[in-house]
Amino acid sequence: MAGSAGNTGNNEPESSDSLKAFGAIVKVFRERAGLTQEELAPLLQYSVQTLASIEQGRRFPQTEFVERAEDVLDAFGVLRAAARHLARRPGLAAWFRQWAGLEEQAVTLCTYECRVVPGLLQTEAYARAVILSVPPPPNEEQVEQRVTARLARQQLLHRRPPIAFSFIIEEALLERHTGGVEVTKELIDHLLNWVELWNVELQIMSLRQSDHAGLDGPVQLLETPDNTWLAYIEGQRHSQLISDRKDVSVLLQRYAKMRSQALSPADSVGLLKRKRGAL
Repeated sequence: MAGSAGNTGNNEPESSDSLKAFGAIVKVFRERAGLTQEELAPLLQYSVQTLASIEQGRRFPQTEFVERAEDVLDAFGVLRAAARHLARRPGLAAWFRQWAGLEEQAVTLCTYECRVVPGLLQTEAYARAVILSVPPPPNEEQVEQRVTARLARQQLLHRRPPIAFSFIIEEALLERHTGGVEVTKELIDHLLNWVELWNVELQIMSLRQSDHAGLDGPVQLLETPDNTWLAYIEGQRHSQLISDRKDVSVLLQRYAKMRSQALSPADSVGLLKRKRGAL
């Protein structure tokens, strides 16, 4: 969805000086330790590319990165302190920011998507391919901001207290090979890693499905800490946050029906493995 949930996000994104500042601090402590990026990356159990992106302020650092860097670089608590002040939603389209804020407090998040793999499950390469697919073409800075924002939201999957996630995606999204075969291979591997998390459930809607409750399009549903349900729908250049209880109830019914129509989580994993093996 636009802004980071899955689609392109063609609105002007926010800049993130806090990300650049954090990256500069990491670089200072790395150089203080006398390490190159190539030497530090394996110590942090991250790729050189990821480390470089963080140092350049183009990628939001995961909690694990901050903790490992803090320990390996003996950073006196500076990195942990700096991480607490990072902007949480750089690069998000204006219409998506309200929903992104609600996500951070959610108890449950349910997503049905028929256009692209949801942003919370995307790889960097897939996100970049999606962003570059839809005109007008963004400039390099806009691409980096949007990719950074999309990947930053994936911290929600590791949030404590945890969020219960349910994803339903169309099989056609994997058949499309957005970005090419290599990007699709990496994407499927990524999905298989995500579904190993106990709080993440992924179901695939088969290509051949004669009875489909989601024909009206994508939808996201969210349960707040006070157990209120909200919905979010999005089209080209617009979105709608739905709070009316009757309208939300209709969408909850449709989502429940789709869960019964899609492949089970176990069968979905089996399908992913077969598709990966066939590539």
